[in-house]
Amino acid sequence: MIPASQTQPDVIVIGGGPSGTTAATLIAQKGYKVEIYERDHFPRFHIGESLIPQTYHTLNRLKMLPKMKGSHFIKKYSVQFVTEHGKISEPFYFHENKDHESSQTWQVRRSEFDLLMLNNAREQGVTVHEGARVLEVLFEGKRAVGIRVKLEDGTEKEVRAQVVVDASGQSSMIISRLGLREWDPILKKAAIWTYWKGAYRDVGKDEGATIVLQTKGKKGWFWYIPLHDDILSVGVVAGYDYLFKDRDTKDYETIYNEEVANCPGLQPRIANATRIEAFRAQKEYSYRASQAGGDGWVLVGDAFGFLDPLYSSGVLLALCSGQMAADAVCEGLAKNDTSEHQLRSWEKGYVQGMERMRRLVCEFYEGFSFGRFIKKHPDLKGLVTDVLIGDVFKEEVDVLWPLMDELKAERKAALAAN
Repeated sequence: MIPASQTQPDVIVIGGGPSGTTAATLIAQKGYKVEIYERDHFPRFHIGESLIPQTYHTLNRLKMLPKMKGSHFIKKYSVQFVTEHGKISEPFYFHENKDHESSQTWQVRRSEFDLLMLNNAREQGVTVHEGARVLEVLFEGKRAVGIRVKLEDGTEKEVRAQVVVDASGQSSMIISRLGLREWDPILKKAAIWTYWKGAYRDVGKDEGATIVLQTKGKKGWFWYIPLHDDILSVGVVAGYDYLFKDRDTKDYETIYNEEVANCPGLQPRIANATRIEAFRAQKEYSYRASQAGGDGWVLVGDAFGFLDPLYSSGVLLALCSGQMAADAVCEGLAKNDTSEHQLRSWEKGYVQGMERMRRLVCEFYEGFSFGRFIKKHPDLKGLVTDVLIGDVFKEEVDVLWPLMDELKAERKAALAAN
């Protein structure tokens, strides 16, 4: 074991994904010494390819916008929904709600996007260690004081810091160590996905639209995300029991193909396409930690929680949690306070935003009609759209929930009367 470094960083970040690089970059911008320890070598595969408009503001703080504008990522202007019968909606253009350049976003291959983010962190002073596996977070009492890490050459060492940011993804080192994970009691979903080449895509500004296609009986839905190089990401999401438990003798390909056969809107889109990658799956993945920080430590991105991908909120939540946590860390370092109280100061506002997005996801699965709601409350269409594009960290949208409950109650009463 190599002894702890004499030139220790102010902050250690475990994981070089979007949440980790966001936190690291913003803390480094304030002049603090930050080191990222990443297990893999980038580029590496990751799911979660569709950005939504509100990512713009964090990308701007990160100085990432010029890189994104100069990239070959497909530009995304809208989202469309397809019913279980194959009827497609009109494109839902983001700029119709907010006439700002943020209303154009991107569909990204995460291997490339995450590498851009990691290199951007390097450019702004973050020291990045790839191929470095963090073995444990070191605690003295309840306070995190550093990490024990195994480097690529096989040597192990301890690194001390004032703050440890856990951005280690769904494996989440601290959430597991302290038993903080709380599985979502309602969103017990799972997904199977793969990639196609030569599948149908629209042209012009509709080329990059994310399409959400329901399956028959509304038992699940497919995402349909156009990427560059003529590649389409296509995955099905449904209840875990429905997708896997009742078909536990079947492989991923068989289950996926059965769901394609159950989705009239998808079948013609991939009829002449070629599958180019293996099938992947993720099971029961919606959860949240019971707390976002403690003395000397903080959780960001998937290390804190993961939400059903229906509205493509994954990267947004990664960036926003990284940004909000970074601001709390910088404030704490400036006043020499890295207590639990300080490092959790951003948690309430973040959880409220996450919960607003979750509420909209749950409404979708319960069959709520957004069209009927907007028809009754046309003045609130903008607020509904705000949530859909990720503008969820504001109290103004909370006026929606009692009105949604009211409409559901009216609908239930009408059905009972008939």
